[in-house]
Amino acid sequence: MEHAGKHALVTGGGQGIGKGIALALAQAGAQVTITGRTGSTLEQTAALDPRLHPLVMDVSDEASVRDGISAAAAERGKIQICVANAGIAESVKFADCTMADWRRMMATNLDGVFVTLQAALATLEKEDWGRMIVVSSIAGVKGLRNAIPYTVSKHGVIGLIHGLSEEYRPRPITFNALCPGYVDTEIVASQIPGLMQRFDVDEAGARAVIAKGNRSKTLLDVDEITAAAMYVCSDGARNFNGQTVEISGGQV
Repeated sequence: MEHAGKHALVTGGGQGIGKGIALALAQAGAQVTITGRTGSTLEQTAALDPRLHPLVMDVSDEASVRDGISAAAAERGKIQICVANAGIAESVKFADCTMADWRRMMATNLDGVFVTLQAALATLEKEDWGRMIVVSSIAGVKGLRNAIPYTVSKHGVIGLIHGLSEEYRPRPITFNALCPGYVDTEIVASQIPGLMQRFDVDEAGARAVIAKGNRSKTLLDVDEITAAAMYVCSDGARNFNGQTVEISGGQV
């Protein structure tokens, strides 16, 4: 119960990586606000543990984020652990990418992280302990074909983490980024039908196409990302700051 008495907030906490981290934090004693755009999904996840509290919030909408985090802090206290996990993944060839495509990606994956962290930090006093985590991607440390806006957004949040770790260095708050490879989540599942048609393969074949992006040639499990997050959140990680944690089945 390392985090008993703490309030954590996990964006995109209703499914996938966010759900795994939120559940682990709740099991470690934290009161966890989970946010997302779909109330029914949040409610289903919140039913798994009484320490999970759903909050409909759209990270691409600044007012939604600031109002939501303010309400969560008023209800459950300062946000000492913040996991900025919400994001979108879309493929588009660079030549075909429109400004609307670009802005949609940045609004969620980069702007949303900026506002989330700024609003969460505003709930803390100078002496308060804190752990601020961004879920980036292997795309944050390398380039991905046909996904330039996504790649740039994930590089951008790592730059944000690097800068914040320096600016807040005198305080007992750390800032780190998790950079997972391809994880077996709902996002991966949603890509299966298109890949089956594109490559004329069955479901197993489509999953293998995605898994090739990991050095291990297998999809990662959510609990692998959760384990990394729990270390970064721990008191033992108090000097683990401004780092990128690559979880990709091998050297990137």
